[in-house]
Amino acid sequence: MLDIAVLPEGDWPADVDWEALATRAAEAAFARTPYAGWSTDPAVIEVAIRLTSDEEVHGLNRQYRGKDKPTNVLSFPMIQPDLLDTVTQNSDDGEVLLGDIVLAHGVCVAEAEERGISVADHATHLIVHGCLHLLGYDHQDDAEAEAMEDIERLTLRQLGLHDPYHVRED
Repeated sequence: MLDIAVLPEGDWPADVDWEALATRAAEAAFARTPYAGWSTDPAVIEVAIRLTSDEEVHGLNRQYRGKDKPTNVLSFPMIQPDLLDTVTQNSDDGEVLLGDIVLAHGVCVAEAEERGISVADHATHLIVHGCLHLLGYDHQDDAEAEAMEDIERLTLRQLGLHDPYHVRED
């Protein structure tokens, strides 16, 4: 079963049920992958999501990716992709920490405004994106990016949300 824990800090809107939003986004993302069965598996698959400031994400991005700027979302997988298929069978205590996802408030707000969507809707997309990274998906080359974006589009459509990769012709 999936266990999604969310820690909103700072300026993230208090009127959003972040735990419910993140759980819905993560469950939908997992459902579009070969790991869909984890939602009903007896093992507890844990994902921690931190909603924090641009400054904190900037520091993490600099420390772990060598990029001296904030970014919208960072994912920190705890399981190597080649071990994901057997992870629920190899848990000593029935719990697996899949990884952490961190979202930057200011970047998320600016991107949401630019796209004309709510912060909650954009955060949903970023959580889906982050979950896919925890599951070994990436976008380092065009083929990987296209496969990952297809899953994101399908997931967000299922959730009744926007296509995050739609190109507007203004």
